[in-house]
Amino acid sequence: MRRLDLHATQRGVALLVVLWACTLLAVLLGGYAMLARTEGLQARYAFAQTQAHYAAEAGIARAIYALQDPQPAQRWIPDGRPYTFRYGAANVQVAVIDESGKVDLNAAAPVVLTGLFTAAGMEPRAAQVLTDRVVTWRSFKSTVGPDPGDAAYAAAGLDYAPRHGPFASIEELRMVLGMPAAVYRTVAPQVTLWSGRDTPNPATAPPLALAAIPGMDAAHIAQAQQARAALDPATAMASGGGVTHSIRSQATLADGTKAVVRATIRLRGIGAGAQPYAVLRWQEGDGE
Repeated sequence: MRRLDLHATQRGVALLVVLWACTLLAVLLGGYAMLARTEGLQARYAFAQTQAHYAAEAGIARAIYALQDPQPAQRWIPDGRPYTFRYGAANVQVAVIDESGKVDLNAAAPVVLTGLFTAAGMEPRAAQVLTDRVVTWRSFKSTVGPDPGDAAYAAAGLDYAPRHGPFASIEELRMVLGMPAAVYRTVAPQVTLWSGRDTPNPATAPPLALAAIPGMDAAHIAQAQQARAALDPATAMASGGGVTHSIRSQATLADGTKAVVRATIRLRGIGAGAQPYAVLRWQEGDGE
């Protein structure tokens, strides 16, 4: 009788071990399946992102060609209006802005800078103070020794002072004392380093830069935008535009995957053995 009980106990233990082994195997297989599924999703996501990215790059190339199309009537107007086309499985939307229509950080008249900051939501007095600091930042020292404006940066606990030279990048504008983050995000797409103009070209200026032009009120801005919308490409190109343009290209796939590429390019014309354009700035995404 004891022997039968012993055999029954052994069989019960063996069955329990088998059940635990089966359970462990099921957990391992489940984990492996989950890992394989996750890796598959990651691979598909990476493929979709790559596909969208190259479609967005195609938008940059398409814009560069469209700005120099041999047929003037087919050229794109660089005033920020959207152009769309299909590229493979992606829908691509591209906007081009002539840099001459933006506010040049290194050349803009102080009244234009003040107008820009005011249009971005600042109070006139605060906008004037910020303008003075921008001008101080970009201006060479006129006297030997410490600059009184530099002391304000030290008093604010900053470990740097104004450059006292031209802005080297648009992002450098964030370093100017008193520059609100929200205002910077608003004006960054409206400023440039490459126009050399003291006031934006109204023929291609985006809305905020247009509002920065002295004498431009809401009525004049609306009239300018209506007149611009009615222009044909050949007439628009004859309005004194520049050769430097910023391009934003966004590609969207059917599943919602998006990619954004932004570039600032300078056209060099079409000639034998010459590069048709130079890239001055290249950014991926809409971040800073």
